[in-house]
Amino acid sequence: MPLSSLGSENWYSVIEYMTKITPEFEQTQQEKLLKESPANGQLVDLFSRSISYLRVSLTDQCNLRCIYCTPKEMGEKLPCGELLSYEELLRVIGLAVELGIRKVRLTGGEPLVRKNIVSFIRRLAAIPGLHDIRLTTNGVMLTKYAEDLYSAGIRKLNISLDTLKREKFIRITGADLFDQVWEGIKLVQRMGFSPVKLNMVAMRGINDDELVDFARLSLTHSLQVRFIEFMPIGDGTIWGEERYISADEIRERISVVGELTAMETACMDGPARIYRFKGTEQGRGSIGFISPISHKFCDRCNRLRLTSEGRLRSCLLSDKETDLKRILRVGGSDDDIKNALVQTILDKPKSHTLFEQEGFNCHGRMSRIGG
Repeated sequence: MPLSSLGSENWYSVIEYMTKITPEFEQTQQEKLLKESPANGQLVDLFSRSISYLRVSLTDQCNLRCIYCTPKEMGEKLPCGELLSYEELLRVIGLAVELGIRKVRLTGGEPLVRKNIVSFIRRLAAIPGLHDIRLTTNGVMLTKYAEDLYSAGIRKLNISLDTLKREKFIRITGADLFDQVWEGIKLVQRMGFSPVKLNMVAMRGINDDELVDFARLSLTHSLQVRFIEFMPIGDGTIWGEERYISADEIRERISVVGELTAMETACMDGPARIYRFKGTEQGRGSIGFISPISHKFCDRCNRLRLTSEGRLRSCLLSDKETDLKRILRVGGSDDDIKNALVQTILDKPKSHTLFEQEGFNCHGRMSRIGG
């Protein structure tokens, strides 16, 4: 077939292929990024996506054992020495901010189980140019830490909650702590944290009977209720295609609550499509859909992930990693770390290929990759 007969999409594929296999092109792009990013305050990958968001897993440890995240037989935890120290984390994040990262989310495992986290957050907040620090938590320790987190500068929280029923909470998480989590959610709303987002991983036959109940929370609470498609991530979890529910099906099932109207999102907001039920009172909540399988959002992905083992990922749904910990601990310079950050961005795939791979699975452990 002559090249002249290729459509625009095929031409793009040819160009993408050619650029990806040309070392000179990548070298030129790396040099350009390293030179221009500090001046422009912007990191751009090979597909013109602006990379401004770093998710940092502080620990692989958690006080819950959620069935979609942590295997029942968790195995040994990472030795403390295998985690990046706070000093190492601050160094990496500071250099990433110099290159153009503006938003950091702290995850785990459960980040609040790591010692001295509040003092770390205070130091993190002092990094010039870092505009946005957020925290993802299971909520178990919010009543203990909410005041300190607020004073350290955290205002934006994501709280993982997959059921509103105490007995089911025990089955999903392995712990009888629903009341404690709900008290924490009420507390942070009273204190003025905003936004407070509830992350519900929808699993058929496990918690899909509560979709409507979760949706109705947005009518009575100032919460963003986010429905997340169940993804095949991690070894030893309960993933099965029979458990999967698409965002479209979820939206259809909660339509009994009312008509949804789309809301605008800010440039540094995540991948969720945000809606509000028509007629919702001022100051109440919203609904979000995160649909990495049924509606890929790879074309606007703006993030990197730093795992609790010190490995950098450009895509959640890919096992490819850059070992930053090794660079740090063999005495790597700031330029070495910046080069690794930039190269990871240049290696960022155009799109995840999860269901093009045999086994439909991203390996590893979600609690180490970072939720």
